[in-house]
Amino acid sequence: MPLSQWICSALLAAVSVAPVLAGTKDAADAKATPEATATANPAAQPAPAAANPTPTPTLTPAAGTNTTALLGVLVMKGVLSPAEAKSIEAAPAGSEVQLLVDVLTRKGVVSASDLAAAPAAPAPAAEAAPATVAVAVATPQPAAAPASPPVAALPADAPPPPAVVPAIAPLRTLPVDPPKKDGLAAAFKMGPVKMTPYGFIKATAAKDTSAPNGDDFPFIGLFLNSTAVTSTGPTQDPEFHLKARSTRIGANFEWPDSSPKLTFTGKIEGDYEGNFSEVDNRDVSSIRSNAFQLRLAWARMDYAASDATDFYFEGGQDWTLFGSSVLPSILETTFLGAFYGDIYTRSPQFQFGLVQKLGGTFKLAPTFAIMMPSSGQILKLSGTLSGLEAQLGEGERAGADSGRPEVEGRLALQFQLDKAPGVAPAQILWSGFESRRTAIAAAANYATCTPGTVLCTYEAAFPNGFTASSTQYGNQIGVQLPTRWFTLIGSAYRGADMRFFFGGQVNTYYTDIAGLSNPIQFQTIDGTLGAAGPTMLACTGPVNLATGACTGTVVVAPQKPIQGFGGFINLGLPLSRWFNANPKGHNAGWTLYFHAGKDQVVHRFLDFPANVNAGGNLPLLMGKVFAATLYYKVNPYVTFGIEQSVYGTRLEPGAMYNIAGGLDNLWQDHRTEFGPIFTF
Repeated sequence: MPLSQWICSALLAAVSVAPVLAGTKDAADAKATPEATATANPAAQPAPAAANPTPTPTLTPAAGTNTTALLGVLVMKGVLSPAEAKSIEAAPAGSEVQLLVDVLTRKGVVSASDLAAAPAAPAPAAEAAPATVAVAVATPQPAAAPASPPVAALPADAPPPPAVVPAIAPLRTLPVDPPKKDGLAAAFKMGPVKMTPYGFIKATAAKDTSAPNGDDFPFIGLFLNSTAVTSTGPTQDPEFHLKARSTRIGANFEWPDSSPKLTFTGKIEGDYEGNFSEVDNRDVSSIRSNAFQLRLAWARMDYAASDATDFYFEGGQDWTLFGSSVLPSILETTFLGAFYGDIYTRSPQFQFGLVQKLGGTFKLAPTFAIMMPSSGQILKLSGTLSGLEAQLGEGERAGADSGRPEVEGRLALQFQLDKAPGVAPAQILWSGFESRRTAIAAAANYATCTPGTVLCTYEAAFPNGFTASSTQYGNQIGVQLPTRWFTLIGSAYRGADMRFFFGGQVNTYYTDIAGLSNPIQFQTIDGTLGAAGPTMLACTGPVNLATGACTGTVVVAPQKPIQGFGGFINLGLPLSRWFNANPKGHNAGWTLYFHAGKDQVVHRFLDFPANVNAGGNLPLLMGKVFAATLYYKVNPYVTFGIEQSVYGTRLEPGAMYNIAGGLDNLWQDHRTEFGPIFTF
């Protein structure tokens, strides 16, 4: 693997020179003039809103000016939020007007030409405002962008924050802290509704030493494009991919309300990770015509019962409580460690929650949700239907046919573990789910039988058809522990039929025919037969094949969920903070991550001599991954990442892969991925 070795060497070299760069380049950046920096690297300049090349003229209030009344009018017209008006009104005497001008300039209400025409006067001297530290999320591509903070009522020439590089903040798709009323700094408004777009453009190149499925992400060791699902063919099937479909676009919303206790927020988000186009004008080029598809779409109502208590309701499609509360920081996000120890998904839901301050920095957040009951099918293991029909058949019918919602819960405890500047709060949490799936065999789908046969006996026992079902459940414990030196993320889970959450090695349920005679399989409405237990009728006693008579009772063969367990550890190291890099320099964004994950099936559920009577389970025992990821954040908007990883799948005892003509119980893919991420 010369390419992988070269990339690994480059990664190690980058880590080794990080302290040198932090000590030299930042010093040079600190001495460089703004003009020189702009000439050398125009793209690295701050956004226009942060820069102030033309100082705003200071204005002196006329005698008798009623600032409070003016602020009240601006609040009523929606120009200012109540929080902004309060901060301006509480400013030192004589500086209120200047603060108001600064806020209106940021909002675009007044322009530079408007201010140039106004009479200028020297700004009154004021004491420096207390410095605060803004905790920056070090994750290069958050799955859900946090709501923007309110516009700070500080002069344009306010002192900068303390010179500290923020610690690594965990990726939190379901934050504990409730949104603040009027806390969204709107990019624009649609009537009275505030809206702020966000997203990123991500392009990566990846080299895999073995990718028999042809995917541009690391799938499990189940080769669906091969004539045998455990054979790679004549070679290991190495592949190279370059993709931009991880690009993501979204928007945060806030709706107004006259009550100070009610806050209405929302989010909509999509990406290009889904299906390809099949229209004629893109027939040949469909590989580069990725379809934009929904990720998130929800609205939330918060009621602040007191300063310490917040109740909320959320409706729409969001991350699931089970699994998704703890996610790793890795560069490969198309699959994000699915079936390799990271469980997560997004689903339509109604969510009910409470955030309670307990004192100090401690907060407790119990959450309950009802979800769309869902089951997942593998696209290409479809049984009698085509792949997409089978995927939708089981996904849409198996859970919904149970006639009940999926139930999920989460209990999160948040507190400040490390009180150093720039360190996010820690979290310890539990999450779990319980659901049920049902398969329906309708009498209309019965095959025509010959009298006196076993099939006729079984069909006569269930003349109206029958159903078969199984439970789905899981529990997870997670920790997120940010400190000034490192950030440790960990997850451990155990459950059954977790395929929809990308756990349990793609297994779902099996059909147990132990103690039953002459089982016969029947077609179900969802039409799926592959990678799942068959729906069967059988006899509890011996069957007379000559007459077709069952000497016992004709029963539905029980379907049982396949159990699995796993988890991951993700360690983030803020290299730039270690070496005291200049937080405003170009060496403030060096971070290094180490990741290890594992997803495994409980042995007794595998199809080998301990469970010979099971039908529908796969031969996969476990999937595991080890990865190292180095990020270089050029500025707040541009990040480069490189990741070296090893993905592996081990089969059940006695089973073997055919890898390029050789037999092995373990299949591995050594993957190298590199690329930039531009956020907005």
